[in-house]
Amino acid sequence: MAGVWRKTKKALGAGLCVNLPAVAGDLEDGASAPRASDAVSLDSTAAAHASAPNTPAATATATDEAVALRRSKSGGKSSKRMCAICFDSMKPGHGQALFTAECSHMFHFHCISSSVKHGNHVCPVCRAKWKEIPFNRSLSSIVPRGRGGLNVNQARSPQQDAYMALLRQGPNRQRETPILLASEPVDFNDDEPLQKMESANIGSSRIVEIKTYPEFSAIPQSSQDDFAVLIHLKAPYANPEQVTGRSVNATSNGYPTSRAPVDLVTVLDVSGSMAGTKLALLKRAMGFVIQHLGPSDRLSVIAFSSTARRLFHLRRMSHSGRQQALQAVNSLGASGGTNIADALKKAAKIIEDRSYQNPVCSIILLSDGQDTYNIPSNIRGARPDYRSLVPSSILNHTFRLVPVHAFGFGVDHDSDALHSIAEASGGTFSFIEDEGAIQDAFAQCIGGLLSVVVQNMQLNVECVHPGVQLRSIKSGSYLSKVAANGRNGSIDVGHLYADEERDFLLSVSLPQCREQTTLLKVACAYRDSLTSEDFKIQGDEVKILRPKSPTSESVCMEVDRERNRVRAADAIEAARAAADRGALSDAVTILDDCRRILSESFASKSGDRLCTALDAELREMQERMANRQRYEASGRAYLLSGLSSHSWQRATARGDSMDSATLVYSYQTPSMVQMLQRSQNHCLSPQGPSQVQQPRMLLGKPQPR
Repeated sequence: MAGVWRKTKKALGAGLCVNLPAVAGDLEDGASAPRASDAVSLDSTAAAHASAPNTPAATATATDEAVALRRSKSGGKSSKRMCAICFDSMKPGHGQALFTAECSHMFHFHCISSSVKHGNHVCPVCRAKWKEIPFNRSLSSIVPRGRGGLNVNQARSPQQDAYMALLRQGPNRQRETPILLASEPVDFNDDEPLQKMESANIGSSRIVEIKTYPEFSAIPQSSQDDFAVLIHLKAPYANPEQVTGRSVNATSNGYPTSRAPVDLVTVLDVSGSMAGTKLALLKRAMGFVIQHLGPSDRLSVIAFSSTARRLFHLRRMSHSGRQQALQAVNSLGASGGTNIADALKKAAKIIEDRSYQNPVCSIILLSDGQDTYNIPSNIRGARPDYRSLVPSSILNHTFRLVPVHAFGFGVDHDSDALHSIAEASGGTFSFIEDEGAIQDAFAQCIGGLLSVVVQNMQLNVECVHPGVQLRSIKSGSYLSKVAANGRNGSIDVGHLYADEERDFLLSVSLPQCREQTTLLKVACAYRDSLTSEDFKIQGDEVKILRPKSPTSESVCMEVDRERNRVRAADAIEAARAAADRGALSDAVTILDDCRRILSESFASKSGDRLCTALDAELREMQERMANRQRYEASGRAYLLSGLSSHSWQRATARGDSMDSATLVYSYQTPSMVQMLQRSQNHCLSPQGPSQVQQPRMLLGKPQPR
């Protein structure tokens, strides 16, 4: 038995047991708050058993540990012949390099170098600090430093990060392999029941604002065919709890909250190209996501390479739920090809088979490569059908209830495929050019998902004056329609994050009239995501004066600003089409013409900040089209992420998306900004959460558009 207990102690010394500190709001249903005297970790519990080997419980535990830890026939004979990290035998001359530390303990070189690479500079057996290490190259030195990125703190390397420290507390890959190899059920209806929720008093603050802006307040009495009207929507504001992920007043009986809980499925690429730095950064980013989901939120993780596997069922992120999630993520290894379609099919099945449903549901997809199993090679220039990668159950939702937010990681991903997947499902596409920015990109995304306040919104427009007709609606990717007689129209807006804004530009024809003309009346209907209450809001009627002679009135600033944004989005789409057919010079010319038109607009001459951001964005796109090589490496992905941001009017991650002069910044909501602050300031330490500190570079509040 002595050999068995030596192995057990070495396992504990190597950090193979996990203790995730409890966080306010994490208590299981019916559990009482832990006292300081009850704070005993898994490590200390196991150590207590080890110190009392004569007790029956300890004997049973020792037997189990002996079976689990035995890796070779000679493992129990001598600790000097067994690596304390992988528990395999160590014999000179067997083709494996060995490393003897200053403290005289010996390990496989590849085992200890991997441990040191992730910041462990102490002996796994005796915890002695080492001055000489087998691998002294800092991981931060191999993290690519792209253009700007998401304002990532470059000094924050994965081995120094608090979330990487949490992940390192989990079992090593060999110990966690059974999680990945466990058989999956036929149906994924094994999701954990929802937590009991206490009703929240939200009052009248959850009302969507509707504003309308005619191009001019007065138009001559003659008829006009193309008169612009802007409809502006703004979602209710976010309460403090909405941006933190958890309520500060959680109780054991219920979870009072002012936000709707989320069902989230993350689909993670672990193909061979993700090995090394990319996988370490992905684990850190997932650690951040797991830590910021509340006990009412539920998470399931799918890892895919040549095939897709569900790591664990859809379960609540309580204290124990986060422990299992961190262990599962830490167990991931990289190998194989890339099968995006199989992964999305499994994610859709998890959502379809749910026995319970949280109000908000979404999928996060990350990939650094191209689907090598479902997309045929490009024959005679034919464009692949990327929509075939999206399960039909996701495509068939009218309001796109399950958006897939896709993230292209690095420069080798298939941006066309990921953008098409996001576009078809109602999600956004983000381009993570600087691999070190992955955590900030995830933070911005979940900052929005944790603040959904409006669902199933539909905007309706009706002409009032019998001579007024609705000609067109500029709604980006939102589904809109105009009646055949031009008397009414509608826009399916779907869901909105807290404080999020939407602008829609309408074109109407005006009849000849000698008196004040009432053009339109606007209304919207939606469901509150927290209370499931249905709302119907009526906006003010749009009216204009009809003087006999023209006036010297300037165009409405809000209308001109939105017209510039729509014009820029159309130019980006046209430039992308030209570049994809090989006409890079034509693409650059299209963007250059758009920049010239923007500079001559009333809004630009008035110093409008949005016009400045649009010009900077178009200039950056021109630079990324300097040659075919640069366009293929980053230009296409940059254009598509910008196009996704414009079409949904929602923030996406790009190379310079945290620069306050860029357009993406204006789409950020306060919830996104605060979650980014948390990501950039390591607000959680391995000992638990701390107060949010101000970032080194203050992001500031998003400016109203």
